[in-house]
Amino acid sequence: MFTGIIQAVGQIAQRQELGADARLYVRTGQLPLAGVQLGDSIATNGVCLTAVALPGDGFWADVSGETLSRTTLGQLHVGSLVNLETALTLQTPLGGHLVSGHVDGVGRVIACHNDGRSLRVTIESPNELARYIAAKGSICVDGISLTVNAVNGCQLSLNIVPHTANMTTWKEIKVGQFVNLEVDLIARYLERLLLGEKAAQATPLSEKITESFLQQHGFIR
Repeated sequence: MFTGIIQAVGQIAQRQELGADARLYVRTGQLPLAGVQLGDSIATNGVCLTAVALPGDGFWADVSGETLSRTTLGQLHVGSLVNLETALTLQTPLGGHLVSGHVDGVGRVIACHNDGRSLRVTIESPNELARYIAAKGSICVDGISLTVNAVNGCQLSLNIVPHTANMTTWKEIKVGQFVNLEVDLIARYLERLLLGEKAAQATPLSEKITESFLQQHGFIR
């Protein structure tokens, strides 16, 4: 678990393609590694990665094909900057919100402009995530715990204060950029709870992929 409070900005130093998988070497910069051990989790742009080697100034992590396809990690190259946070402990102040490091989908920045000293950013989320995003609720974007200012369909508006922009990769955010999204844990569990006994009923795949299913999830209009 994480809090969404970024501790350091790191950089992809090496990338090894291993068939459908990849191995990344992340140089961690100011991230404190003194207490990190092999097998520990480090959130990298909001993705929970396991440290498989600790050379001293960073860590190596294996990234599965599933993770590469469902997050922005597949788009990162040597030199890419990443937001970093070590795992939450019982002594860690919960300054953000509870974050699992399991990305729900990839959004796209569709607008970005200065608003006073802050930065106002609009992101378009995947259709299937819109129901989990609420105004004044929490969302994790590229590992950063943020408050949703407003929602309009699949679009969510965020206000990035100067400190957050300066301490994260968001100082270089651009329109068209893709970002990792993790919705609030409570929303996901609440939806499952509301299913009641139906949650235990398996639905055949042939019944799931219907025209109404495709319309509901934005594949056809």
